Order: sequence, then structure tokens, then C-alpha cells
Amino acid sequence: MSSSARVSSANDPLRLAGLDGGAARSVIEVHGVPIGGPELAIAGGPCGVESRDQVFAVARYIAEAGVRLFRAGAFKPRTNPYSFQGLGPEGLELLRLVKQEFDLGIVTEATDLDSFTDVERVADLIQIGARNMQNFALLRRAGKSEKPILLKRGQGAIVEEWLSAAEYILSEGNSRLILCERGIRTWSNHARYTLDVSAIPAVKAMSHLPVIADPSHATGRRDLVIPCALAGVAAGADGILVETHCQPSNALSDGQQALLPDEFLALVSQAKKIKGYLHSMA
Repeated sequence: MSSSARVSSANDPLRLAGLDGGAARSVIEVHGVPIGGPELAIAGGPCGVESRDQVFAVARYIAEAGVRLFRAGAFKPRTNPYSFQGLGPEGLELLRLVKQEFDLGIVTEATDLDSFTDVERVADLIQIGARNMQNFALLRRAGKSEKPILLKRGQGAIVEEWLSAAEYILSEGNSRLILCERGIRTWSNHARYTLDVSAIPAVKAMSHLPVIADPSHATGRRDLVIPCALAGVAAGADGILVETHCQPSNALSDGQQALLPDEFLALVSQAKKIKGYLHSMA
């Protein structure tokens, strides 16, 4: 959906992200995968790129499952400076090889202006992470990119702030934007964050942009990922972003939330059934 499709007043804070009464919903294509249409988009992969063997092993069973988008971080913004920060340019090269070998679209994060262009060369969908949701210089750079952008909701952001961050990207000319609900900080201590399932239909009532869910970062617990992913799909998510790893116990980052291969395959099957049911009832 182009920005010219909207008719809005100069005082409208969501001039480009907002949903007009007769406006069509946006469908963003990433590596041949439509996000925002009747089919469920699924991106799977490890939290971080660790080695060639690791990403190739995960990419192989993801591709065999019919999933066409591979997510993994080459640059990892971490809470603690001593935690694994990603392989950087070496990680990007490994992602390029994954794309070449398995014909998977690459979803990976750009963490700053210095590395954005390098990420842009490899990624099919550039992620702006929760910590950078209000990094306005980075948002404007993303708005000048020709690649689709995945904008995650900040841990403490209300929906209006999230959509205003989206407006920064759209206002620079990039209309290929997807939103990602990835959990917000609440008083609960049973999970890392609280997946705000209600935000999915709420945002879709306000905006034409596609919305996907990330239950992995929201929960931080393997046993909660599948039920929360399915809840997100049932609430109307256009896709899910899920972490999976062949050996989660040996992962260099977030292994505790990564699904084992058989768990990932089960989720793919269940999630597609829910999406198909919802589409048949529409």
C-alpha cells in the first residue's frame, strides 16, 4: 500500500500508518512470502548466528518444513556487555550462504547506522529491534531503504508510540513495513515479558500494516512458546517469528527459548491449521 492511498489531515499523527475506512490492508512480500494476506508467514531460526554448521543444520529442517524465511542475528544487542554479541560481518556472510544454499529469505537485525548498509546487502527483511524502536536516526535510515522493515515493539511502549515509530519509517518513503509484537514488561515473573495478544487486533483496527508475533522473546521459555504462538495466530497475527536450534543447551544466546526441531515442526503444522480455520470463517 503506497502512502498516496491514504487521505488524511495534516493533524493526523498516523498519516501513513493509520487505517482509513475504505483503505485496503497492506500485504508485504518478503522473498516471495506474502505477509498480511490469507496465508500465515513463518520465520524460524536461531537467536544468533554461531557457525556454518549450526545455521546450515537449522536451515535444512526449516526448509524441509516448507518455511521460507530464516531468522538469525549477526549483530546481537545484549543486556550485558559480556554476553555473546554476534559474529558481525562473518555472521552476515554465513546468512548469505544460507540464502544461497537453501533459497531462504533472510530476516536479521540492524542495530546501528554503521552496520545498516552491510545488513541491507544480505537481508530480505531488516529487523529494528525492541531496544531501537525509538532510535529515530535508525528509523529514518530504515525509511530510506528499499528493503522491507520489521519493527518490533519496545518493552515499555504503548501501541500509539509503536505506531508513531512506524510513522518515522513510512514518512521517509519506505511503505514496506511489518510490525512485530514481542512482549512488554509487566509485573509478571513467570515469563521474561508478557506477550500482549490483545495488541494484535488492537493495532490491526488502527493500522493497515501487517502484524506478526514473536513468542520466543516474549516468553523466554521453551514450554511457553508454542501456546503463545498459537494464541497470537488465533488473535489475528499475520505471521510468527520463532526461535529454533538443533542443540539449545549449547546455544550462545537464548537457548532456553529455542524450540527443538520436532517442536518447531509441530508448531508449523498447528499454526497453519489455525490460520486456515480463521480464513475459512472470514
